[in-house]
Amino acid sequence: MTTVTLKTAKDILGMRIAGKLAADVLEMIAEYVKPGITTGALDHICHDYIVNVQQAIPAPLNYKGFPKSICTSINHVVCHGIPSNKLLKDGDTLNIDITVIKDSYHGDTSRMFHVGNVPIWAERLSQIAQECMYKAIKIVKPGCCLGDIGEVIQSHAEKNGFSVVREFCGHGIGKVFHEDPQVLHYGCAGSGMELKAGMTFTIEPMINQGKAGTRVLSDGWTAITKDRKLSAQWEHTLLVTDTGYEIFTLRTDDTISRISE
Repeated sequence: MTTVTLKTAKDILGMRIAGKLAADVLEMIAEYVKPGITTGALDHICHDYIVNVQQAIPAPLNYKGFPKSICTSINHVVCHGIPSNKLLKDGDTLNIDITVIKDSYHGDTSRMFHVGNVPIWAERLSQIAQECMYKAIKIVKPGCCLGDIGEVIQSHAEKNGFSVVREFCGHGIGKVFHEDPQVLHYGCAGSGMELKAGMTFTIEPMINQGKAGTRVLSDGWTAITKDRKLSAQWEHTLLVTDTGYEIFTLRTDDTISRISE
């Protein structure tokens, strides 16, 4: 049976702080994302910033054996890419996924970066993936169903000729990194759990240029598209409020206000 924890005022304050810190890491690292840097170097910079500047904990490090402090997913890597000595090159697309723990609370967020000059079709994939997330966030309020979120994402992605990854989904979050509910990025409006004020979860659609199929490499973490075509992902952590939503991981570059529902 699915058990969802409704957050208290104290929980919400803690998550607001953790979410802001996670957003700050993505803003900090942006200037370093350029051709010639390794994903391992990006991991080192983020780790140092989280631990020494924010006085916080990088949640991915040693989580179920994950060896690094951030996830770096390049081009056809869907998610959970492990930072390494791989150099970024002009034209790469990169998702950086950050989760920070501060005073036991988690803030989880990711965004796409374009390395140098990327093809226009790669930019479009990133843009549609971000719009999928935004459109889903904007319908969040008490009484909305999880299926409504999935339907909005699936509809927008497929209308634009892309596909939605089904093996990975958003999740409840708080003092626990991954908790109920599971937030699928596809589905039927009116189905699934009804949202209630105090619920906190991520919306993090992974949108593929080609087919939806994925496979996990032998390292046990790195998920790639089966057809080796590009994938893009954006993620925010949010709260269901009495009247709508609050995004804990909002950044200064976010453009959600420009998206029509």
